[in-house]
Amino acid sequence: MEKLISHIYNFFEERAFGVCAWWGDKLGIATSKVRLYFIYLSFITLGSPLIIYLVMAFFLEHKSYFKLKHKPTIWDL
Repeated sequence: MEKLISHIYNFFEERAFGVCAWWGDKLGIATSKVRLYFIYLSFITLGSPLIIYLVMAFFLEHKSYFKLKHKPTIWDL
């Protein structure tokens, strides 16, 4: 049973969107604390941060499409 739980945990860790990990890296705090605060905030506000989480996940997954491409200048050569 413990192996199954460990397998499920690893599955979600590898394939999650990484929003909490991204915030943790940007803010310099542990990812587990970001997840915990997100869970508490979701319960307190009746799940409204879930919409924000999904929007952020979308942008993080597709951020290569949203980056502005700059034209090379003489200083880039």
